Amino acid sequence: MADHGEVQYATATGNDYPEHESTYESFVKAAGVGTLFVVNIVVVLAVWGVTGHWLVALGVFVITLIAGIQGLASGSKLSGIVTLVIGLLALALTS
Repeated sequence: MADHGEVQYATATGNDYPEHESTYESFVKAAGVGTLFVVNIVVVLAVWGVTGHWLVALGVFVITLIAGIQGLASGSKLSGIVTLVIGLLALALTS
């Protein structure tokens, strides 16, 4: 059997717990922005597939791309939420 030594984590020097927390916060922000991006893409597909207005869907898609890039750069979900409202309004008005 393998010889089990002392636990290295407790005795290791240089544990960087604040960096781990920062990485986790960044991951959670990116996951939120990514989820909003996917939901916006589904709305774009609904506008295009259900109503057949491909030009409106293309416009909402471009806005979605810009909002996704801005959201990843800033970590804010506000642009994705605004884009979702615009997409849902476009879906409701083109039906």
